[in-house]
Amino acid sequence: MKNKIQECFENFTIEQVDRVIRMCWEDRTPFEAIKIQFNLTPNEVVKFMRKALSLKDFKRWRERANNLGHLKHLKTRPQEIMRFKCSRQNLDGSTKGYK
Repeated sequence: MKNKIQECFENFTIEQVDRVIRMCWEDRTPFEAIKIQFNLTPNEVVKFMRKALSLKDFKRWRERANNLGHLKHLKTRPQEIMRFKCSRQNLDGSTKGYK
């Protein structure tokens, strides 16, 4: 029996995998948005990122997500934050000037 993370890598397109990874790295994208779009719980997101990233990059992401965890969960996020993306970011998640 395959686990959900393995099924994600088999069923998601390359673009979907890339989008999940980018959403995880974004400080203002809450885990709830990833759950709505890709049906991955926060624990599954961690497993997904562990499989998708190198060990060094995974550790760096985990440290960043833990330090900014108050932004990654809607319940702990300050009420005054209404935006979900950076001003330099397009709606598709790509950043201006990023290549």
